Amino acid sequence: MIPFSKMPKDSRIWIYQSNRKFLDIELNEINHSISNFLKSWTAHGNELLSSYEIKYGRFIIIALNEFVHSASGCSIDSCIHFIQDLEKKYKIDLLDKMNVAFKQGEYVTYKSINEFKELIKNNSVSKKTIVFNNLVVDISDYLENWEIPAEKSWHSRFFNK
Repeated sequence: MIPFSKMPKDSRIWIYQSNRKFLDIELNEINHSISNFLKSWTAHGNELLSSYEIKYGRFIIIALNEFVHSASGCSIDSCIHFIQDLEKKYKIDLLDKMNVAFKQGEYVTYKSINEFKELIKNNSVSKKTIVFNNLVVDISDYLENWEIPAEKSWHSRFFNK
């Protein structure tokens, strides 16, 4: 495992968004668990060159250099099982894609899509609100398009109704 900042910009990423901020004690344990998982993560017996970072105390970003070895279906499944284990242990949701995280000032807020639509209706969020686009595919995309105004993301469709 290498530092996230040293991963090639075309490394594939997966973003797991928590429904709440991790507590400090949880953050230490989660960092340790992810590090241990990635050190043993393999595809067809080949070690995977991977890294991770945790942003805002609630987003787990896992990166994989697929030019060394690609993830297989089994290795992706093992990662999902690992994430599910974190969900159970810490009573958090990391795989629910029906929620929106966005910034309100310096705080990250997490709402269901329906609640987000209500906030739009009430003018509590705007097209300029910074949202987290967890559909980014690699580190380059992540650095450029993860934290963007709602009008430039898939969230923009909610403003046209």
